Amino acid sequence: MTTVPQPLPTDRTQLLQQLAKNQRYDIAIVGGGATGLGVALDAASRGLRVVLIESHDFAHGTSSRSTKLVHGGVRYLAQGNVGLVREALHERAVMLRNAPHLAQPLPFVMPSYRWWEVPFYGAGLKLYDVMAGRAGLGRTECLSPAEALMQLPNLRAQGLKGGVQYWDGQFDDARFALALARTAALHGALLINHCRATDLIYAADKVTGVVCQDQFTSQTYEVRSPCVVNATGVWVDALRQRDDSVVPATAGQVVRPLVSPSQGVHLVVNPEFLNSQSAMMVPRTGDGRVLFAVPWLGKVILGTTDTPRNDLARDPLPFDDEIEFILRESKYYLRSAPQREDVKSTWVGLRPLVKRTQDVEGHTKRLSREHTIAVSRSGLVSVAGGKWTTYRAMAQEVLNVCQANQLIHGSARSRTEHLKLIGVDATHVPQPLCHAPGWHSYGAETPFVKTLPGADAYIAPGFTRAMVCFAVRYEYARTVEDVLARRSRMLFLDAALACEVAPTVAGLLERETGADPQEASFLALTQQYLLKHHKKS
Repeated sequence: MTTVPQPLPTDRTQLLQQLAKNQRYDIAIVGGGATGLGVALDAASRGLRVVLIESHDFAHGTSSRSTKLVHGGVRYLAQGNVGLVREALHERAVMLRNAPHLAQPLPFVMPSYRWWEVPFYGAGLKLYDVMAGRAGLGRTECLSPAEALMQLPNLRAQGLKGGVQYWDGQFDDARFALALARTAALHGALLINHCRATDLIYAADKVTGVVCQDQFTSQTYEVRSPCVVNATGVWVDALRQRDDSVVPATAGQVVRPLVSPSQGVHLVVNPEFLNSQSAMMVPRTGDGRVLFAVPWLGKVILGTTDTPRNDLARDPLPFDDEIEFILRESKYYLRSAPQREDVKSTWVGLRPLVKRTQDVEGHTKRLSREHTIAVSRSGLVSVAGGKWTTYRAMAQEVLNVCQANQLIHGSARSRTEHLKLIGVDATHVPQPLCHAPGWHSYGAETPFVKTLPGADAYIAPGFTRAMVCFAVRYEYARTVEDVLARRSRMLFLDAALACEVAPTVAGLLERETGADPQEASFLALTQQYLLKHHKKS
């Protein structure tokens, strides 16, 4: 039986006191999304002294706003990008093995309304199986119309020629990110959210650290390290430009952007609009985009879009035409399709697509999901692009680049391929992620969470006072949004319900921390979502 470590307290005062000691770290990471947290865990598990700072909450940006899929990339296979698919299939298996309570297999059905689609897509998906090899999650099967309707009862039957069932994975992205942060902390890393990098520190034209500011007290701190990794996602170019203004790469030239953001919109509706524990995947809609309908935590996610966006908003809202696109396309495939008023919540993820010299501006589907690692003349290491499924491989490569540039020292190799994340126990049987949220999110830590005050006091279905207590004491939660968006996933599942329980959560947070839990800003955010959802009928 695996021993589950006692949860490590995340008292913010103590964390900031540790930061104030001004000790020297082997590596300092700016950005607490999937990539930054992956780098932190890889480095800490190698025995390096690690500090990570995040301007908002862990996974606040793109990393909590994904389509919740752990996938090899079926459409990348269609594009002939075999290397990316092979790597992603391997990493898919690693994610599911190392955090089975947060990442699990999921069957997908690709409905076919043209005679050639079943044999065409069936052959491609069988190749997907072959590439996965022993890491495969299930066998691809060609379905008759009756079998397709058995898997997806709400599928439009008229004109249905059959379908193809294949397997990929799904996960809880924000809680997976939190597990990375907490596992890194168990290996000695210091991680602090709501602490913004305001400047870089230099000595002889080399980066030697970061100046950061606590977002609640405005107190500034200096973090010293010969290796600084810029893992800020779609915002990666801001720190690169600041670095270039001090130590220019080329005299008289401005550093060229690494990323071109693309916006992906997701709508959440009640489960009856899919009525299945299988997902639906349409590989090509009328304009060439992909449409998903994915069961997740008791709801159904509909999406996604692929729209250029350059304003880099921290909490972006969907464009009206994107909402209409998803609802309109859903009508072609679902017998009973949702309307505008059926949308319970929505989120927008800004994908950090990597720019290439041959890219055409405005055509984000042509940009690359592969990642890029750039080392500036000052030694600042910036990583951009990629996707959740390959976060671990990206992190490993970042550290290899740091070693090659002599920014970190030591010969220890990555240990993360077989490193179980916090909450994993060989005796724990995970509950499927298509079920409504509840205790299963905590994995093997569930018994401990139930010992906290309020374990039987439900604030909302599947959400207790003890969960708020655990979020504050052991999961770095500081604000109402931290709790309701990323410790629980209520804001992502039902914005109106999140708005309703926010005052209760705020009171519990204030009792735990003695500080302002920023309820007002959260209520404003949920009201924005609600107005956007129901603006049109």
